[in-house]
Amino acid sequence: MTATESIESSYSVNGDQPQQSLSTAAARNLATTTKSVPQMQAITSRWLLRILPWVQASGGVYRVNRRLTYVIGDGRVTFTGTSDDIRVIPQELRELALLRGVEDDEVLEALAGRFTQAEFETGDVIVTAGQTADRIFLIAHGKINKIGTGEYGDQTVLGVLADGEHFGENAVLNPDSSFEFTARAATPCTVLTLTRSNFEEVANQSDALRAHVEQLRSAPGRSQNQQGEADIEVASGHAGEPQLPSTFVDYEIAPREYELSVAQTVLRVHTRVADLYNQPMNQVEQQLRLTIEALRERQEHELVNNRDFGLLYNCDLKQRIHTRTGPPTPDDLDELIATVWKDPNYFLAHPRTIAAFGRECNRRGIYPSTIDFNGHHVPAWRGIPLLPCNKIPVTDTHTSSIMLMRVGEQNQGVIGLHEIGIPDEYEPGLSVRFMGIDEKALITYLVSTYYSAAVLVPDAFGILENVQIGLFED
Repeated sequence: MTATESIESSYSVNGDQPQQSLSTAAARNLATTTKSVPQMQAITSRWLLRILPWVQASGGVYRVNRRLTYVIGDGRVTFTGTSDDIRVIPQELRELALLRGVEDDEVLEALAGRFTQAEFETGDVIVTAGQTADRIFLIAHGKINKIGTGEYGDQTVLGVLADGEHFGENAVLNPDSSFEFTARAATPCTVLTLTRSNFEEVANQSDALRAHVEQLRSAPGRSQNQQGEADIEVASGHAGEPQLPSTFVDYEIAPREYELSVAQTVLRVHTRVADLYNQPMNQVEQQLRLTIEALRERQEHELVNNRDFGLLYNCDLKQRIHTRTGPPTPDDLDELIATVWKDPNYFLAHPRTIAAFGRECNRRGIYPSTIDFNGHHVPAWRGIPLLPCNKIPVTDTHTSSIMLMRVGEQNQGVIGLHEIGIPDEYEPGLSVRFMGIDEKALITYLVSTYYSAAVLVPDAFGILENVQIGLFED
């Protein structure tokens, strides 16, 4: 640069006035830059991990002992095929109380082949109360309202049946039985039906099935309470010295055991990075921090979605209810509270589901309250916080679920399981083990976290299923 060019560069670009001080662009070369720690969009509030009471599972296994409960066969049936040709999977017929314990697959295949498909539109009456029960109904798709007569003669919705549920089994066990409710299609429905005559046709060809049905007809009623547990005989309200009943508390012979699951990864950091680029932030520490955040996110995902111990798959079928109309209404959340009525603690729902519930409240002119929960203002319904959890899936058809739980071991609720005191523990239940330095000068760490979840009694956890979240009102 010539002397003339140097002098000209000292003048401002907007006029003839020379620059009076050092420019900021040049000054930044001598300044220390203030930096943030590495940010990560995938980090969420992880409310589920925060609200669950974590229980020590020594030895990596937690056994849930319960009183003996009689299995009554109220499971859901699975189907296969297309909308034009739906068939029940033969082995799934064992979910019916009538066929629980039938081991012959050929008999089940013969029964499955005799189901016929029927379609109903919204508002169609499928059966009426008092009508002779002459067939079994399996709901392949849609919702059906069970309607009965109330105390004062009005029509009352007794419940909602949906995909995989069934009714009419008494048609086989008791030929003189009749339907106790009217079944009306709440949405377009596809059902499969099996008549009593078709069932008897298969039973006449199978001695095992015929003997099974006769045993069910002649079996005395089992002594059990409303929850299906073995009854405890107790006397009350007596006077004098009557003979008191004797009893004992029966336990499940084979209680369920929850083994701790694991989420792991191997973290690698080059020694050159750890040695030379460690100021002002420790590179290994930041790499480890973000890795642990990812493991915790995976841990919460597994607690919700794992097919073995995930909450969505470990809810008792009696504790699963359906929305009446599709979107999550205040009435639906009240029904969900009725399933977990003994000290419910938390709702959990996808953020979009919470937004859908807010729209339904707005449409009705209802304004849900907010509560101060751990320093956060969160929406609440009936005083129960409604917490967001993006790990609850949203289907391609824009439906999701809302979970309600009671938590704590003392409350017979939902608990998280972990084991603390493991070798090289970095956080409770999480370990970071140094694995060495390889020939490429890479420092290697094994990062592991161990966890599971357990529902101690069925009524501690309920799910509102098939919640429609894509409906907007004009």
